[in-house]
Amino acid sequence: MTQALLQIEALGFGHPDAPPLVSNWSGRIDAGVTLLYGDTGSGKSTLLRVLAGTLPAKGRLTLAGVRLDQDPAAYRRDVVFVDPGTDAYDAMSCRECTDALVAGDARIDAGAWQALVDAFSLAPHLEKKMFMLSTGSKRKVWLAAGLATGRALTLLDEPTGGLDGPSRRGLWDALTRISARQDRAVVVASGERIGDVAFDATLELPFAAGAV
Repeated sequence: MTQALLQIEALGFGHPDAPPLVSNWSGRIDAGVTLLYGDTGSGKSTLLRVLAGTLPAKGRLTLAGVRLDQDPAAYRRDVVFVDPGTDAYDAMSCRECTDALVAGDARIDAGAWQALVDAFSLAPHLEKKMFMLSTGSKRKVWLAAGLATGRALTLLDEPTGGLDGPSRRGLWDALTRISARQDRAVVVASGERIGDVAFDATLELPFAAGAV
């Protein structure tokens, strides 16, 4: 049986003064690559923030044996998540952004990162500041770091946005390699049903409470 890296128990969250997006949801995210599918506005990005431990929610999240409520710093150190709308890295160079995203991760795969840099045609941009890059190129920097990390959980929000054909193939190749590992889970949130890669599992939003 595939190893469960993230255990979700009685999870509940929603926006203030609005009905809950999720109520009393229990489930698991296994090792491999999971597609989180839902229409625009269905709550995919919000759920990713909750799973990343950056948005408070009811219930319990346990990642690779570490509970968010008991040791939030250790939990978050084992997660890679970048909000696509953030400007937190704009003043950094691409290399500095990468270093910040994988800081403290002794399991980073330098070879995998270089392969993604090549696949994404990032080499000419590595010393540029992030604010100088297009939305698609910023996304490539974040993807290369997140996919090359050794952290237990990588959360990707609409990763295909702004990517050209060769870059999408590089993304699928990386996800295919990760799907064979038992120590990593990747959640790909997307508003499209992606058929380019064989996902190990699919979650759909909105979903019924208690269902995976």
